[in-house]
Amino acid sequence: MTSLDFGGSYAASRTRLEQYFDRTALDAWAQLTSDAPVSKVRATVRAGRDRMRSLLLSWLPADLSGRRILDAGCGTGALAVEAARRGADVVAVDVSSSLIDIARERAAEELMHEATAGDVTFIAGDMLDPSLGVFDHVVAMDSLIHYATADIEAAAIALSKRTSGSVVFTVTPRTPPLMLMLTAGKLFPRADRAPAIAPVSVETLRRRLDAAGPMRADRCERVSGGFYTSVAVELVRR
Repeated sequence: MTSLDFGGSYAASRTRLEQYFDRTALDAWAQLTSDAPVSKVRATVRAGRDRMRSLLLSWLPADLSGRRILDAGCGTGALAVEAARRGADVVAVDVSSSLIDIARERAAEELMHEATAGDVTFIAGDMLDPSLGVFDHVVAMDSLIHYATADIEAAAIALSKRTSGSVVFTVTPRTPPLMLMLTAGKLFPRADRAPAIAPVSVETLRRRLDAAGPMRADRCERVSGGFYTSVAVELVRR
């Protein structure tokens, strides 16, 4: 399944993300995902992302030797590197070729002396491209939060069909405080704004995936602090 199978909304959102990261926010995103000083707003986002990445990795087997992992929306590659350190062979894909360049450079440096690490292959492209192959586990951290609920559901189902173990992904929960901030346009200071996020009803999404997908929804956990709020969802084989 590719973006063409989803109709206009998925493709349009994907294009906006590609343009945002390649043309507008590359330097800011590279800084956010490093240990460089950042604003107080971005510091809360960095801390939240660190907690979420640790949570998602904790839902995977401790020993990933021989496992094939898809990091769907890998950004600058932090999760892919950690999975490789645990022995996984990782395919790390992102819509932004510029982020992939940064990820490839960082991974080469961080894994240089890791004798037992698995391999990481970085690809600029669509996380749903069937040519990427099949996987033991798929992780999509904060890469679906800009898509409409129907597209998130379709993407999760598409990934589930090519995964033998689990699919773990994150969504932005639809809560009254968050919706109020989004409506007011005050979720981030103007200079920090990314493409609009699309909050979802987490329970509704889980029920729909249970009914329509090849996997069932299992664990679900929220990570929230400051300007970061995201919910992790795990899909496992029935």
